[in-house]
Amino acid sequence: MRALVTGGAGFIGSHLIDRLVARGDSVVVIDNLSSGHASFIQNHIDTGHVTLVEGDICHPEDVNKAMAMDIDCVFHLAANPDIRLGTRITDTDLKQGTVATYNILEAMRVAGVKKIAFASSSVVYGEDAPLPTPEDHGPCMPISLYGASKQAGEGLISSWVGTFGLQAWIFRFANIIGARGTHGVIFDFIHKLKNDPSRLEVLGNGLQEKSYMEVGDCADAILHVMSQANEPLNLYNLGSHDTASVRRIAEIVVDVTGCHDASIEYTGGDRGWAGDIPRARLGIEKMLKAGFDVKMNSEEAIRYTAECLLEEIGLE
Repeated sequence: MRALVTGGAGFIGSHLIDRLVARGDSVVVIDNLSSGHASFIQNHIDTGHVTLVEGDICHPEDVNKAMAMDIDCVFHLAANPDIRLGTRITDTDLKQGTVATYNILEAMRVAGVKKIAFASSSVVYGEDAPLPTPEDHGPCMPISLYGASKQAGEGLISSWVGTFGLQAWIFRFANIIGARGTHGVIFDFIHKLKNDPSRLEVLGNGLQEKSYMEVGDCADAILHVMSQANEPLNLYNLGSHDTASVRRIAEIVVDVTGCHDASIEYTGGDRGWAGDIPRARLGIEKMLKAGFDVKMNSEEAIRYTAECLLEEIGLE
């Protein structure tokens, strides 16, 4: 198979590419390297298994160039990685999410590419969903601009399936963490302690509680589910069995960094920022029924991530 991975030089994309190359696929990556790093996939580029197209999926001409390279399946992972950015620059997710997804789908239609896997998110469910949240919960009422863009992307993909005969796998992710992370709460906590080992500021009251999934488990789950689910439109939650609080994450990061004298200080409130969902846990029965289970629960993934990121920034 020849795959196109949008955002393939990024966090999740680079781990997915490791697995695609390992199973013998060739890969084309389109990435503008705004948050990704070519170094994440340089070994595969050097061996000729990956071709990097440095381009922006917001620009149709860049997408068309990549899509014309004999693609069999698209893994659409590229998006704005910072949910909070949408509160300051309100068209960020519209452009980098909704419009960019349209660009991908239209390029697929023109090039005759029929298969797409899409990285959606648990945030499409909003904050009033039952916990754990099943895939058939609805209506989905996201409260962040990022969540709205993911829901819009799902709608566009569903319409392309119905109108143009695509086959799609939509994956609603829990919080994905692990090696090569470039953003997120663990990344932020480590850098805060790097700048000031005596205190750690935590946004909100620390009681926010969510599921965390290690990125290798996520990449493996994507490929496993795609091998098992063969409907025209396939929708799956990807997550772990449990949750962890932001307070517990702070304690783990303080322990891993060795900053045991750091005071953990909370800014207050039930959420870290506008659009944040205080509690989230995905129902993963469909994933389990498809024959995939995670290797790490939330706390194991958090500690592993903190150890990896600490080594990567040279503070171990």
